[in-house]
Amino acid sequence: MRRMQIGRRLLRSGALVFALLGGVALAAPEDRRISDAGPEAALQQIFGEIEANRLDAALDRTEMLLKAYPNFRLAHLIRGDLLLARARPLSTFGNAENSPERVQELRDEAIARLRAYRERPSAANYVPRYLLQMGPEQQHAVVVDTQRARLYVYRNEDGKPRFVADYYISQGKAGSGKQFEGDNKTPLGVYHVTSFIDPAKLPDLYGKGAFPLNYPNPWDKRLGRTGYGIWLHGTPSDTYARPPLASEGCVVLANQDFTSLSSFVQPGLTPVIISNDIEWLSLDDWQAERSSLNAAIEAWRSDWESLDVERYLSHYSAQFRNDRYDYAEWSSRKRRFANAREWVKVEVGKLSMLRQPGEDALVEVIFEQDYRSDGFTDTMRKRQYWTKEDGRWKIIYEGGA
Repeated sequence: MRRMQIGRRLLRSGALVFALLGGVALAAPEDRRISDAGPEAALQQIFGEIEANRLDAALDRTEMLLKAYPNFRLAHLIRGDLLLARARPLSTFGNAENSPERVQELRDEAIARLRAYRERPSAANYVPRYLLQMGPEQQHAVVVDTQRARLYVYRNEDGKPRFVADYYISQGKAGSGKQFEGDNKTPLGVYHVTSFIDPAKLPDLYGKGAFPLNYPNPWDKRLGRTGYGIWLHGTPSDTYARPPLASEGCVVLANQDFTSLSSFVQPGLTPVIISNDIEWLSLDDWQAERSSLNAAIEAWRSDWESLDVERYLSHYSAQFRNDRYDYAEWSSRKRRFANAREWVKVEVGKLSMLRQPGEDALVEVIFEQDYRSDGFTDTMRKRQYWTKEDGRWKIIYEGGA
């Protein structure tokens, strides 16, 4: 009877389980669609035991979780509550001696972990809308969902993304949608890992190392966004995980998750798409969107070879602007070049197409361009941004990658 009363106290509105999870369902998912390599599955089982008033079983599972993750502060707090429940009824989460701010941070972490665990997409039938096409050299892509505090890794299978792993992450203290230097927000957009910084060269804050991203990218600069130093990195050596809102704008993983992620990342090649809420497409819809843009790129390439400069320029938006030219200057320049050539051959290879999160009709396209003509030969990596105007794909930015 005593144990049942304690369990009821724990489950009262505002108590350990319901108040902690804010209504998140506890039933185990029918389909193990996403990796259970992290602590989320164990947390789900622990809260399930508490909900069923099996507090000894919950404590045993918590002890096992702490053996696997000794610095997991959330698990320590749950353990403290379960031990206190043996002596007196508990009315709130975090009855052990903790500051209200710290308890709230841990509560937010539990909610983020369990909601991501519960709201997992079907790896077999859906893919992130942003990964329209991965280039042949891009072995993996990273997609971050800031709303769910989750990072997903996808493997490139002939241009098609295939789910590999997922990890809990922390983001900027002020959330996502970075605009200015010092706003403590994580940027949203399509980025690329530029390098790896060895942990020996970093303060302990960054844990097992860091992967800098190319923020601000050309689109950020066009929109006037400022700041620098946006990285994927680990946690301090005495910390397993940080709260969901904890960094100055970086994406932060537990050290063991960062080490695991490192095996998938290729500096200079791996894309990192950061979204506030991932959009998912069925494979049929994904293929249709991919084919539509591929056809537009091929038409642009073919019209360039035709030396019909007006057909070629019809693929560019009137809002076109890069680091040097607006649309009028670009058009004038291309007309001069076309008039000076007798023939042109253009080949496009190693093509990737990555959709900008939050902007339905904006896609970053990167490829290797092999240009040959009677007066000039050049091979370069090129970056374009394509947008839709009146239902037609057009180029709004073009420059080197």
